[in-house]
Amino acid sequence: MKKELELYLHIPFCVKKCAYCDFLSAPADEDAKQEYVNALLCEIQGYEAYHEPYQVTTIFMGGGTPSLLTGDQVIVIFDALHQSFQIAENAEVTIEANPGTVTKEKLKAWKAAGINRLSIGLQSADNEELKMLGRIHTWEEFLTTYDLARKQGFDNINIDLISAIPGQTEASWKKTLTKAARLDPEHISAYSLMIEEGTPFYERYGGNAGQGLTESHAAENTAPPLPDEDAERKIYEMTAEILSEYGYQRYEISNYAKEGYACRHNMGYWERKEYLGIGLGASSLIGRSRYHNTGNIRSYIQKVQEKADIKEDVEQLSVKDEIEEFMFLGLRKTKGISISGFEELYRQSIFDVYGTQMKKLMDGGLLEMSEDRIRLTERGIDVSNLVFLEFMG
Repeated sequence: MKKELELYLHIPFCVKKCAYCDFLSAPADEDAKQEYVNALLCEIQGYEAYHEPYQVTTIFMGGGTPSLLTGDQVIVIFDALHQSFQIAENAEVTIEANPGTVTKEKLKAWKAAGINRLSIGLQSADNEELKMLGRIHTWEEFLTTYDLARKQGFDNINIDLISAIPGQTEASWKKTLTKAARLDPEHISAYSLMIEEGTPFYERYGGNAGQGLTESHAAENTAPPLPDEDAERKIYEMTAEILSEYGYQRYEISNYAKEGYACRHNMGYWERKEYLGIGLGASSLIGRSRYHNTGNIRSYIQKVQEKADIKEDVEQLSVKDEIEEFMFLGLRKTKGISISGFEELYRQSIFDVYGTQMKKLMDGGLLEMSEDRIRLTERGIDVSNLVFLEFMG
């Protein structure tokens, strides 16, 4: 029986960097994009040994902005994937797209390539918030993209949103949530803003999410403040309440879906299924080996052309490492983790390994147990990072 495998393809190009983005991406001209696509094809061709032992169940093309590629480039990439991998007939195949970069012709090409799920980066339905985030599109341009995708037959669409952004209020977030939900997408991702080093937001806010501006910027009064911790908590609680009214079920800390539309690719990640990262800087988990591809684009292109090794930071996971990942990744899901599943995988009782930690967290109202499952409580979700720390180290 073939093992399941997920594929992630990284397309590191964007129109311009957003103010909060620390992803491996940058603007590029058409020649640079084609050179990268050629290198990507070389890498894909080197994975023919994966054809027999694995069946690919999900593919996710992310970035960057994969929708910047031409339709022909996407088709060629997927043709190469079918040559090197056995892809399940019912595979979930996602491409990330940004408003302003999608055309009718591209949508037709994506359909022809076998793409059956779109993830559209809206982030906010407020044009002033979008401008402040450094996005290239407006709410109206998003609507045009969404409508175009529906007319081309895409019936599995995710909308990406970001909460707790500078200047955001409970009222503006409610408006964004409501506008997005009324469009009736199958899935909504609602992530809280993280202030990352190396971004314009970090320079402005100093990495202090929930604590306003740095002193220098506060004095200059050049930017709106971040929501404080109380406001951020209310915004998070509001998200689940409003989306539930529109028929969305929260199945992971930041992800909501209509019945049957939870993202299979993401679920595989949280359940530690094997995945292969293809492209610049892409991460992989194959067997007990975790690694990522080189993040230097010139080195990446040269090495794949020479058929040299592009893997970096290769780590052989210990059983302890795997158990820790099983806990903190699995607990991100609202259904939590399986007690019997833990014992089947690791041949030991979860209570022998984490009995002390779980009692402490249950007594504190952060974890709950029901039949075969252990999950975060609502309060536990609110402080999930602190809960996860109990299972690490």
